Amino acid sequence: MLALLLPGTVTASGPEPRAPTREELARYSWLSAEAKVRPLEAAIPPPEGYKRVAVEQGSFGAWLRGLPLRPEGTPVRDFQGGRILAGDDSRQAAVAELDVGTANLQQCADSVMRLHAEWLWSSQQRERIAYRFTSGDLASWPRYAAGDRARVSGSKVAWVRSAQADASRAAFRAYLDLVFTYAGTLTLESLKGRPSRESVRPGDFFVLGGSPGHVVLVLDVAADGKGRRVALLGQGFMPAQDFHVLSPGGDDAPWFPLDGDAVKTPFWKPFPWSSLRRFP
Repeated sequence: MLALLLPGTVTASGPEPRAPTREELARYSWLSAEAKVRPLEAAIPPPEGYKRVAVEQGSFGAWLRGLPLRPEGTPVRDFQGGRILAGDDSRQAAVAELDVGTANLQQCADSVMRLHAEWLWSSQQRERIAYRFTSGDLASWPRYAAGDRARVSGSKVAWVRSAQADASRAAFRAYLDLVFTYAGTLTLESLKGRPSRESVRPGDFFVLGGSPGHVVLVLDVAADGKGRRVALLGQGFMPAQDFHVLSPGGDDAPWFPLDGDAVKTPFWKPFPWSSLRRFP
């Protein structure tokens, strides 16, 4: 006899995809009520003998633990809908339910800034939403919402009041596309927050700046009784594509060991610990 699975039922392969809850629709503002999702924390348990590290309630790391994932086996697609990675590719463990947009903008660094900005948006810290262009010029959401727009000429940026005030969700997405156009891995690499190896936590990221450079986001961290730690890592990439959870293969997949001198990921050269950064 077939068993009836209720929404949110946990099976041997993880929770069944379900419609977002009212709380999730508020916390992850881009979500559609028709989406079918699995919260990251429920979908990906820590390896045997490990426990997730404590995170502060309401923090970026705590928010990432609830990141909505698409159904198991979903492929990674680019901004035009083309398949980048198959759903069963051993290098990816899950795909986030996060829109990419219709332009080739939301790449690796952009995906990290997008998630950070979405956390600030949903946690009513919108006055803190601000990122620097590669030129060093600050692009803040409050200024954009007030009607200021960036006029870019070479490496020079001038902000001019040239639009009506608009703090809507649509204006916020337009602001993010502006940030994605003029910011990148060099922006994130220049941040002053440089946590130690011992203090790595969800919400930190490894970044190697350049043209191209790359960045991977620490989605979660777990530790065992001996102090050994592992991490879940996620990335966007070029061309603009679905943000996805990476996997290193092996017994502890998709968790990455943090006991080496560098963190090795499937698509980029190893990230040394000196490349670890944290948003202010």
